[in-house]
Amino acid sequence: MGRHLSTFLLLLLFANSVFSWKKDEFRNCNQTPFCKRARTRKPGSCSLIASDVSISDGDLVAKLIAKQSSQDVSEDQGPTKPLVLTISAYQDGVMRMKIDEDQSLSPRKKRFEVPDVIEPGFLNKKLWLQRLKEDKDENGPISVVYLSEGYEAVIRHDPFEVFVRESGENGKKVLSLNSHGLFDFEQLREKEEGEDWHENFRSHTDKRPYGSQSISFDVSFYEADFVYGIPEHATSLALNPTRGPGIEFSEPYRLFNLDVFEYVHDSPFGLYGSIPFMISHGKSRGSSGFFWLNAAEMQIDVLGTGWNDENSSVLMLPSDQKRVDTLWMSEAGVVDAFFFVGPGPKDVVRQYTSVTGAPAMPQLFATAYHQCRWNYRDEEDVFNVDAKFDEHDIPYDVLWLDIEHTDGKKYFTWDRMLFPNPEEMQKKLAGKGRRMVTIVDPHIKRDESYYIHKEASEKGYYVRDSTGKDFDGWCWPGSSSYLDMLNPEIRSWWAEKFSYENYVGSTPSLYIWNDMNEPSVFNGPEVTMPRDALHYGDVEHRELHNAYGYYFHMATANGLVKRSDGKDRPFVLSRAFFPGSQRYGAVWTGDNTADWDQLRVSVPMLLTLGLTGISFSGADVGGFFGNPDTELLVRWYQLGAYYPFFRAHAHHDTKRREPWLFGERNTEIIKESIRVRYMLLPYYYTLFRQANVSGIPVIRPLWMEFPSDEKTFTNDEAFMVGNSILVQGIYTERAKHVDVYLPGDQPWYDMKTGAAYKGGVTHKLEALEESIPSFQRAGTIIPRKDRTRRSSTQMENDPYTLVIALNSSKEAEGELYVDDGKSFEFQQGAYIHLRFTFSNGKLTSTNMAPATAGSRKFASRSTIERIIVVGLSPGPKTALVEPGNHKADVERGPLLLRGGPAPSSVLTIRKPNVNIADDWTIAIL
Repeated sequence: MGRHLSTFLLLLLFANSVFSWKKDEFRNCNQTPFCKRARTRKPGSCSLIASDVSISDGDLVAKLIAKQSSQDVSEDQGPTKPLVLTISAYQDGVMRMKIDEDQSLSPRKKRFEVPDVIEPGFLNKKLWLQRLKEDKDENGPISVVYLSEGYEAVIRHDPFEVFVRESGENGKKVLSLNSHGLFDFEQLREKEEGEDWHENFRSHTDKRPYGSQSISFDVSFYEADFVYGIPEHATSLALNPTRGPGIEFSEPYRLFNLDVFEYVHDSPFGLYGSIPFMISHGKSRGSSGFFWLNAAEMQIDVLGTGWNDENSSVLMLPSDQKRVDTLWMSEAGVVDAFFFVGPGPKDVVRQYTSVTGAPAMPQLFATAYHQCRWNYRDEEDVFNVDAKFDEHDIPYDVLWLDIEHTDGKKYFTWDRMLFPNPEEMQKKLAGKGRRMVTIVDPHIKRDESYYIHKEASEKGYYVRDSTGKDFDGWCWPGSSSYLDMLNPEIRSWWAEKFSYENYVGSTPSLYIWNDMNEPSVFNGPEVTMPRDALHYGDVEHRELHNAYGYYFHMATANGLVKRSDGKDRPFVLSRAFFPGSQRYGAVWTGDNTADWDQLRVSVPMLLTLGLTGISFSGADVGGFFGNPDTELLVRWYQLGAYYPFFRAHAHHDTKRREPWLFGERNTEIIKESIRVRYMLLPYYYTLFRQANVSGIPVIRPLWMEFPSDEKTFTNDEAFMVGNSILVQGIYTERAKHVDVYLPGDQPWYDMKTGAAYKGGVTHKLEALEESIPSFQRAGTIIPRKDRTRRSSTQMENDPYTLVIALNSSKEAEGELYVDDGKSFEFQQGAYIHLRFTFSNGKLTSTNMAPATAGSRKFASRSTIERIIVVGLSPGPKTALVEPGNHKADVERGPLLLRGGPAPSSVLTIRKPNVNIADDWTIAIL
């Protein structure tokens, strides 16, 4: 009893330190030596020059050596030994640049390069460079190689610089590295007598056995108005400058995965995930991108206009090109950087995901509504919540269980007092087409009676501390150790734990949630693992920290694939993330708070995740911490219904907030928001398939669809769902009106009423209680399913509605993707992919799915129930359906999304009696 009490008190102490964000518990740049050093460097301080430039094995290779000191060179003489630079070209306008220590000169150890992130197929797209062009420009010798159609890669010899430019003598720059001479690479060396390499933060000491090994450099984006990306931060979509006149040494954007409970909005502070990928955009050229594959802590400055005015005399390459300058700083690793030429924003995202992988195709149920809480108490609570959804006729697909469902915080177990029949519980929900999710975290309780711990300990599968012993830290179970997921053998072992034999009480309808995988260590420095902990191959934790959760997510997702013998797609939600996480499942924005600012910041956070490859993301609807007032909760449901990942979640100290607990009127409004999502599931599923193929995100900044419209560049209160729907949130209490900017020169149609609004202007609209503004773009066709069911599974064979919004030319187009919603058979061609076009008064449907030998067929019993056409001229109409040459009923002015009366320009064709898998045409006469 005494031992359990002391454990409880220690956990309470550590948990309290986590449960409110305290600025002084986390390091800032001045407390982070590599960041502080890098920020003190002056433009032109890099003394490296490129020598021995040649082509070898299809790559451009060079040595970077320190220039001899002279009166006109900085006192910084750079690395003591040459560095090796390699430039490779890949299909579709991707350049890869690596800089590392010369292994032939026997450095102390091989610097860490992040494995298992680059998509294997990408490496097969390498272009074999054969011709090196030696040239000169106004600044001296350069070497030029072909990159892609219209672009060249250039290395400047003295001073060293790498850039991509448009082809031709006077080709404009697109991206450059070290154009300001800020490159620095701290090489591994032997410790000299009297040197002290350890670092302290608060009560923690980092032993640093290899000394300083940081890297920093400047990157410039030309013809750019703004830069975006580098999640995760609770801040604006367009990244604000962190240095420059009037911003004197603000904090840089930090990339260091941390458990930050109740985080603050509008801050560059790093949160749960890290993706060192930045995308630029400007009106004159378009977009470009830069990605640094590095898993160590990173700090990134966005340098405002005039940041280097005091040092303009040593600016390496004066340029009349408009640009955004940035400074990238990392604690360790190598330079493994990718340049993406664009030129459009969708091109850059496609190029980036060709390197890190396109988002996985989720199961259909995962794109519907999820109900979660820390914690649903027991089986009775689960059944009561499930029954209440049915009683109030509210659809949902997934019910979640947090850590309290386990036996003493031991994952893969059940508290048999609270959940005596877990398999029966899951099967009862599955009978209604519903699933369950349980939580599985990376900390393993150090309990000799716990089979996971016993086996991991015996096999030596834990991360080790700096002395070589199993690392022991504190998390929810108390004393815990952490599996070394860098090791592929351990990931494979972990995956086996999800089999039905090993995870007793699990069924095919149970899926997984990875939380706390930054990793969170309550008594560790900054609530995480010490940087000098050791992983597989004696890799220090500092070198791979940001990728730890990624490997855990990967192993868990592979485990769910294994348990189904490779048949079913996994669903795993992860809090921590890294480049490539999109291949393994969904993420969410972590422990947000129930306030209006957090509702507001959720939009740029999710848009940023989409830009950096992670399409399947969401924020806790209602806010995880605190009790939202009813209006905030309702507004959050209205907005959250459009998130790619739609889940309500709450802390165990909050009041219960299931949708029916806020009065009949509010229940109806929340119900309607959830139903809107279910109606749009066919459209969302089609967008997830588009992301799976191209990387283009499900929800998008307005400028991704309207790249020349400067009014969209900083607008992160509204967003596009695909290319067809614009959603504007309402982020203030008791709002009477809301301003909505509708870009483009074509009309937009209110999705509730069909009323037309002019494009290219800002409309001041009444803030309605029952919905937030949403509009369909002219020229698009949206597929829906309008019948209300308990879950998405029960909608499988329901008929479709097509909503056609005509542009000024009376034309429109759209797509619908359908497969079995769960298996991998779509990869063998078992799907329907329809393309709809409306032109000259005729709607045509064509199946674009492959019909080649070996492709698996997919059939559907679903038909088209209604076709709603918005924007037609008034007048009597009939509809003729081919094949069959039969007429369909036509009427004017139906309801759209259960709104008020539609205008006379809305026409409905009822029951045309066509199967979605067939090719057909419908002519409106």
